[in-house]
Amino acid sequence: MNKYEALVERLREINNINNAVSVLSWDQQTSMPPGGAPARARQMGTLARIGHELFTDEATGRLLNEAENEVDDVYESDAVSMLRVVRKDYSEATRLPAAFVAEFTQLTALAHEVWAKARAASDFAAFAPTLEKLLELAHRGAEYLGYEEHPYDALLGRYEPGMTTRRVGEIFDAHRPVLTSLINRISAAPQVDDSAVRRRFEVAQQREFGLMVIQKMGFDMQRGLQAISVHPFCTSFSVNDVRITTRFEDDFLNPALFGMIHEAGHAMYEQGVAQHLDGTPLANGTSLGVHESQSRMWENIVGRSRGFWSWALPHLKTAFPQLSDVSDEAFYRAINKVERSFIRVEADEATYNLHIILRFEIEKDLLTGALAVKDLPRAWNERFETYLGVVPPNDALGCLQDVHWSAGLMGYFPTYALGNLLSVQYYDAAVTAHPDIPAQIARGEFGTLRQWLGQNIHQHGRKFTAEELTRRITGGSIDPAPYVRYLEAKFTDVYGL
Repeated sequence: MNKYEALVERLREINNINNAVSVLSWDQQTSMPPGGAPARARQMGTLARIGHELFTDEATGRLLNEAENEVDDVYESDAVSMLRVVRKDYSEATRLPAAFVAEFTQLTALAHEVWAKARAASDFAAFAPTLEKLLELAHRGAEYLGYEEHPYDALLGRYEPGMTTRRVGEIFDAHRPVLTSLINRISAAPQVDDSAVRRRFEVAQQREFGLMVIQKMGFDMQRGLQAISVHPFCTSFSVNDVRITTRFEDDFLNPALFGMIHEAGHAMYEQGVAQHLDGTPLANGTSLGVHESQSRMWENIVGRSRGFWSWALPHLKTAFPQLSDVSDEAFYRAINKVERSFIRVEADEATYNLHIILRFEIEKDLLTGALAVKDLPRAWNERFETYLGVVPPNDALGCLQDVHWSAGLMGYFPTYALGNLLSVQYYDAAVTAHPDIPAQIARGEFGTLRQWLGQNIHQHGRKFTAEELTRRITGGSIDPAPYVRYLEAKFTDVYGL
């Protein structure tokens, strides 16, 4: 066995430990009794520490150095790409003390239960002390990792490598005024009636229909699973074991159906990574922005299109006869209603990025101390009113709605908006390569789009950075202009602007 093979074998063993942490986290969020939280936190903390210590051990560094000396320098090869990614991961991991990793993992495991109870009671004060501790760890983590301009850079870079706080600000500033203008014009137009999707829908039938749709799109249930959780998510233990969760409501079709499509978009990315990369550091999405581009593409560009529903609506009416009186046009407009709503995961395409911009700005201020935790609800509500024109009536609909902070995911939110922008750039590239894709979608045929995504994005895993991948596909970098054009065209049509 050469040094590269020895390194890969060691990395697969470390990956097994890290995936065991993910399995415990999945169980915690889907079926663990609340009383199990303290023990689960200790279990996850121990495994995270062991995995971190093995990865940052001198033996890993020595194998990495030796493997780099024996592998030919072909940038796109699996071996060179592996070493490039592992070198970056190793450099970051060795800056984080094992005790810090264990403390972080244990606190976030406990914080989830605190957050869930506080959210259910709409009581921010009950979560505030835990958030204080999480922010302290986030700040320490940023200092360990290091940064050039802003401590937020260190946290953002873990989810979107190469992206900076300054660049995110520029991207957001470039399209925020257009979004607010579009929303104002829509508000002044005759409003859409969405009562068709706000009837009573049996949860079991919602699930059955949703599973039919995502399997048709390409989610492989032989290598995937769907369950229920408070906050929908996707997790991967291997390319052959990818799981999603859904939140159902029996009086609203929207969150469950489109949430399931959204998470399936993530899952198809993970399932589409080349099999020979399974268990290695390359066997995941290259960045969360690219990951989000896949979920938002399937959820919105495909799932909320006229073409998709010309195929899907007859099937939906069979599942729910109460929709038999709803016309194709009325249904299409209902699922694309623009509304100044409070919940990010239920936000329409036009308002969604404003929800993210708000979180980005608040996270920066929390991290630097410009905003005190105790003042978070007030600051959230004030900024929400500025951007969206409404004020959340309580904390559950305001600053407590997201699971991310309790999971320690500070710096994660910008990737959602970046994913929206990339979704249009990638879809446009796919249609340029295969102009028949929209017509195929209208026939319930998704293979060409899925295969194009697999060949150009999924199979590579982490071999290329988001910037490299985007340049390979589009010839340029991330750009808000195509997304803005897409929104303008779509909602001019829906609202007759």
